[in-house]
Amino acid sequence: MKRIIALDMLRGYALIAIMLDHMPISVLRQVTLSNFAIFDAAELFVLLSGFLVGLVWLGIETRQGVRAAQWRFFRRAIQVWLALIAGSVLLALLSRGLFEAGLPHTAVWSEYARWIVEFPLGYVVTLATLYMQPNLMDVLALYVLLLAVVPLTVPLMRRWPLAFAIGSVAVWAFAVPLNAMLPNQRASGGLLFNPFGWQALFHAGIAMGLFREQFMPVLLRHRRTLTVTACLILLYSLAMAQLWRYGPEAKALSKQLWQLVGPVDKWSLDEVRFIAILAASWIVAVPLAQPMARLAGTGAGRAMALIGRGGLISFVGCVLLSVLGDALMNTPGTTPWGRRLAVDLWTLAALWLLGVGAAAYARRKAQRAAKVEFAG
Repeated sequence: MKRIIALDMLRGYALIAIMLDHMPISVLRQVTLSNFAIFDAAELFVLLSGFLVGLVWLGIETRQGVRAAQWRFFRRAIQVWLALIAGSVLLALLSRGLFEAGLPHTAVWSEYARWIVEFPLGYVVTLATLYMQPNLMDVLALYVLLLAVVPLTVPLMRRWPLAFAIGSVAVWAFAVPLNAMLPNQRASGGLLFNPFGWQALFHAGIAMGLFREQFMPVLLRHRRTLTVTACLILLYSLAMAQLWRYGPEAKALSKQLWQLVGPVDKWSLDEVRFIAILAASWIVAVPLAQPMARLAGTGAGRAMALIGRGGLISFVGCVLLSVLGDALMNTPGTTPWGRRLAVDLWTLAALWLLGVGAAAYARRKAQRAAKVEFAG
């Protein structure tokens, strides 16, 4: 599959935003996506992941058939599951080490640092069964479940797309009670990121990857109407996210805007967040397609794309760096602005270096595979 550099760049940005958003006093956290929209990097990550699944599935099915595509994503689900376990162990060990070094932090729950030492086997078992999902790693737990059903759901989507969409929406409508039935350490039961809700966004992304050649010509015939509608949705979203910052009158207006749409639940993927991320996707993919392509060719765009291509290594890295960055900023009294910005920049550089390492590892792996195929 030919890589779409702008897609890698956006995935990289999502990982950067996830990292910064989990450092409570970060300077650059003030300019991440969540400050300007009703959705945040979690929606961006899940939608882009679904889109990539659709593209990869289509390529593999075309060349090798459905069975090969199913096997590919079954293996990928196992890889993500193993990354969840390994990353969660590293997270707990890092947290323990930071506490031992006298570096308190709030980005991750402190009990993980105790459990990994006092109950190491129990900690790993509860991770492996998904009974527990440490905060910051919970998006990866969601991704494990979403990928695990791909070998079953994508063939159904390919054969009966409309019926599948209706079924996905129906599952989404009952997401809260369905999630509550899943065994989990949380008192309310279920995963924090409700898989029955978030599957709707993930499968929407897959549909975009699978059927874009069929539905884009139809949508482009209504380009102006869709663009105006998407812009209005995003302006509303921006007003909800920003107006409360600008005095009592603007704050009152912001409150009215929120009341019009009602409670917005991130964890079961509220329809307001769903619609807003789809509107943003249209704006980025159509009217901003050329500017996004130019941005992807800049130094900053290439750096973010490198992070985005890092996959699981970049994701686990962004989580660990958010905890480390939080600890380095968490000084007694008020942490100076300069120190906080320096930590931000250091974590960004470290995440980029992880992307460089992941790219080098991927090249070596591809070279070894090519040698084996040639020898065969």
